[in-house]
Amino acid sequence: MALAVAGVTVAVDQLTKALVVEGIGAGSVHLIGDFLQLRVTRNPGAAFSSLQGWGVLIAIVAVSVAIFIFVLAGSAERRIEVTALGLVLGGALGNLVDRIFRGPGVLDGAVVDFVDFSFFPSFNAADSAITIGVGLLVVASLWPRPR
Repeated sequence: MALAVAGVTVAVDQLTKALVVEGIGAGSVHLIGDFLQLRVTRNPGAAFSSLQGWGVLIAIVAVSVAIFIFVLAGSAERRIEVTALGLVLGGALGNLVDRIFRGPGVLDGAVVDFVDFSFFPSFNAADSAITIGVGLLVVASLWPRPR
């Protein structure tokens, strides 16, 4: 089930990125004034635009994390854990696809971000899936296991 969740996550992420890149391009769409808009930005670094210029290393770490999560998901027992790991895996793979295919060299691409709140760094569907997945893992860790 984790692979199915990951697959859907990657598909939604890549579809939304393609639609925004094609539909908006260099412009923006104001959804709620300047508070919330859709605007394409490209992030060659890590979260919150940190580690600029480290794209290849970030991609290698992402591959390693994806493999680790894939193995971990195989031993997850509860549905919340499987779903959470699938979301994190799908988010990591969605952004990894950008690093592979949206750049001048292998593993040197930039992640497409497009949800822009005026007070927060831009993000995308993959980032949202990772955040939700990690949140679910925290909830799962606090939730007692059935005996």
